[in-house]
Amino acid sequence: MHIEYEESFRDISPYEGEDFEKAVERLRNYPQLTDYFTDVISRHSRIVNKWKSFHTKNLLKNELKYVKNYDDFQKNITSDIFLSLIVSSSIDEFSFDGISELEDKPHIYISNHRDIVLDTALLDLALYESDRTLCEMVIGDNLLVNQFATDMFKVNGAITVKRTAASASELREETLRLSRYMLYALLEKKKSLWIAQKSGRSKDGLDITSTAIPKMLYLAAREQKMSFSEFLKEVSIVPVAISYQYDPCDVSKGQSEIRKLREEGCYNVYKKKKYQDVLELVRGLRLYKGNVHIQVGKPLDSSITSANEAAREIDRQIHLNYKLWDTNYYCWDNVNNSNVFEKYYEDMNTKKFNRKYRKFNQDVIDYVYKEYANPVQSFLNEQNA
Repeated sequence: MHIEYEESFRDISPYEGEDFEKAVERLRNYPQLTDYFTDVISRHSRIVNKWKSFHTKNLLKNELKYVKNYDDFQKNITSDIFLSLIVSSSIDEFSFDGISELEDKPHIYISNHRDIVLDTALLDLALYESDRTLCEMVIGDNLLVNQFATDMFKVNGAITVKRTAASASELREETLRLSRYMLYALLEKKKSLWIAQKSGRSKDGLDITSTAIPKMLYLAAREQKMSFSEFLKEVSIVPVAISYQYDPCDVSKGQSEIRKLREEGCYNVYKKKKYQDVLELVRGLRLYKGNVHIQVGKPLDSSITSANEAAREIDRQIHLNYKLWDTNYYCWDNVNNSNVFEKYYEDMNTKKFNRKYRKFNQDVIDYVYKEYANPVQSFLNEQNA
């Protein structure tokens, strides 16, 4: 299968060539870039002395002089500086497994979606540390709130999904265009890709793949009269499970979902507040996450003949590969009024965990506990299937 590049991809694809160079030059002159690092550092006393703000500013400006493309930016800026800072300041242990078992070639990684940016950023960090092909990432254009945000995402390999369309036919065309570009990036540019298993983060801890995702990926191949099985022979789709011991946005997720349920119950349409996604993004980067693990699964087999089957296999691997933490086991027992998994959280400070949520309404607390408990239930369901 061969996909030709189209100039029409330019508005949805990551920056390249002159567009990339101009964006890097803008970033060098943006006070927001170094100010953000200074702000993060000032909130975390655990950062070692080398991350003093003046050092970071000088390091950034020097490194940006030598950045020529996405790989340079992802390795030298995002991984070596930005993600190093995030891991040092808000993660106790970052671990990953399964990458070494994959063929050293581009893959489409489909993961569960817990954090707006870190899911794909940490996968890229794992790939970088494993000396594997880095990912371009699919994000919604709702995150491109200004030029600074747009530049940061697009120099980091962002492929943007246009969330609003004037008509159903326009939406179909945009979906097909996205599929064409992703296949072009994979097969011609030899880039790996990351996309979440569904639109929007999982707020309830139930990681269920939308069949729209494999259907969208297949569209460009279907244009060329390929069957779904033939498509899976041509490309490598790999399920990925990412798990955070503590979700920095657990309460805000619970609050927004409870509010949504209440407002929809009153026949109102729930609307996000302006910049809500950006605030959640920053919260996810800054706040404590405990341990984080990424488990990379096995490529989908060409015996799969439909998008529905593909979605089910992605779910199966994510549910079984999800690293369950003490927080998950404790909340499952709490929700189910049991002590079945007590041995898995015997060293956990459960009183401290409970105190964290006691000032919130009970319906929010219940929602948060279910968010942590549901990955355990999904694992149990898969085992008993």
